[in-house]
Order: sequence, then C-alpha cells, then structure tokens
Amino acid sequence: MAISSMTGFARATGSLRHWQWLWDVKSVNGKALDLRLRLPGGLDQIETSARLVLSQYFKRGNLQASLTLNAEGEHTAISVNEEVLEQVLVAAEKLRARLGTAALQPEALLALRGVLEVKEPQVSDAEQNERDSAILDTLAAAAKDLLKARRDEGARLRHVIEGQLDRLDELANAARANPTRKPEAIRARLEEQLRRILDANASFDRDRLHQEAALLATRNDIQEELDRLDAHLAAARDLLKSPEPMGRKFDFLAQELNREANTLCSKSNDVSLTAIGLELKTIIDQLREQVQNIE
Repeated sequence: MAISSMTGFARATGSLRHWQWLWDVKSVNGKALDLRLRLPGGLDQIETSARLVLSQYFKRGNLQASLTLNAEGEHTAISVNEEVLEQVLVAAEKLRARLGTAALQPEALLALRGVLEVKEPQVSDAEQNERDSAILDTLAAAAKDLLKARRDEGARLRHVIEGQLDRLDELANAARANPTRKPEAIRARLEEQLRRILDANASFDRDRLHQEAALLATRNDIQEELDRLDAHLAAARDLLKSPEPMGRKFDFLAQELNREANTLCSKSNDVSLTAIGLELKTIIDQLREQVQNIE
C-alpha cells in the first residue's frame, strides 16, 4: 500500500460568472491534524465546510489553506459620497484661508477616507450559495492534488525506509554471527580474565570466581536484544503494507529499535560488536528522521 508524507503543496482555481478564485493549500509535519484557513472578508460562512473537506482527505499534518477571491471590475461600482465631500470642502476652505495655502487638488480630495465609496454588486442568497459551493468544490480539487503530492513524496520515503530496514537486518545478522559471541570465544576471554585476577591475588575463591564469570557471561548475552530487533523490524515491514496512517506507530517502533541498540552497546564486551551497535544507532536515527514525515 502507498504511504503518505505530510509535506506537499497544491493550487486550484475556479470561476463562476463574474467571480474568480484561487486556493493555495500546503502542509508540513505535525503531530495531529492542524487546519489553518485564510479567507477573504465576507466568506466566513464557508470555514466550517472547508475544514470538513480537508479533514476528509488528511489525518495528520499542519495544513494551511488560503483563498483569494476576485470579481470582474465592471461589476464593482465606485461613487462619490457627496455629503462627505461637501464637509471636506468646507473644512479644507477654512484651513486654506487660515494658512494661506493653495486649494486642495481633486486627487487629494478623493484620497480622503469616505469620499469615494466602492459598492460591491448585490448578491442574492441563491447566488451566494452557488458560489460558495463552487469554491468548496475547488478546495476539494486542491486537496486531491495535495494528497497526490504527499503520496508521491511518500513513495520516495518508502524506498528510503525499506533500504534502512534492510541495512538494520544486515547489522542484526552481523551481530548475531559475530565471532566474539561463540561459546569458545567467550570461554577463552573469561579464562584470560580469571587468569589475570588469580595471578594477581591467589587468595581469591576460585569457585566463586567461576560463578561470577558465568553470571557475567549471561549478563553480556545479547540474544534477547537481537530477537526483539528482529520482531520490531518485522513489525515495521508490516506497517509499510498497512492502508492506514502509520506515522505514529512507526515512530514508536523506531524508539523501540533504538532502545535495543542502546542495550546491545551497553552489553558489548568487544570493539567489533560495539561498532555494529553504533552503526545500528546511526541507521535508526536516520530512520526516525524519515518516519517523522509520514502521516
């Protein structure tokens, strides 16, 4: 099954009679679904429906949807507010007479607030509902394009993650086959350590030392960690096949993988095994970075 990233961008345009609009929708990583809408004045009534449209396509991510709405110029009327203009002229004439300045120019008068009035065309309830419905349809189209963009990015992530899981499998197998884990190697290492201790102090209890050596060998055994690594890696591969959003579960698995790698390093009593454990941790860190972007 396809996995989905949480990063993407999409744009869709629409029109109806004298209106044109543009939706820009983008998303980035997020722990949950966080929707932020930027709507022009007079379109607050579509916010709830717009959120519902987006939530039908996405489960996680910080999404921002911005709407730009324009109407053709000939449908917008501009008029002069005669009453306000008259008041401005009276005040300007008084000021000019007091200061002895030149009369105000027409463009300066028109720039004053309230002199020019822009009247948007009257829209019936039926026209508004039709327009709003068309705007939401365009948002759905943008959401589909964003979903495709996120899935395309998810396909790339899947390829990277599968390679990382393969590498973790290789390292786990290398740790399992490490020569220092063979019984004869462990026995020889313990015997050498015991010999050094006994040579230094002959009063030590040999039987007790052998018991402690056996306990030490048991504590240093990494078989349980390797078994859990295998189980977590198998679970990760199963997650990649899931049709449901998997980002949270994958992040948890990555944490568990890191826990086992840490324990393996702490139990290691040979430099070659420690090197494997450290590379395990490096690949797991890289895996976690990729997993953070999965929905």
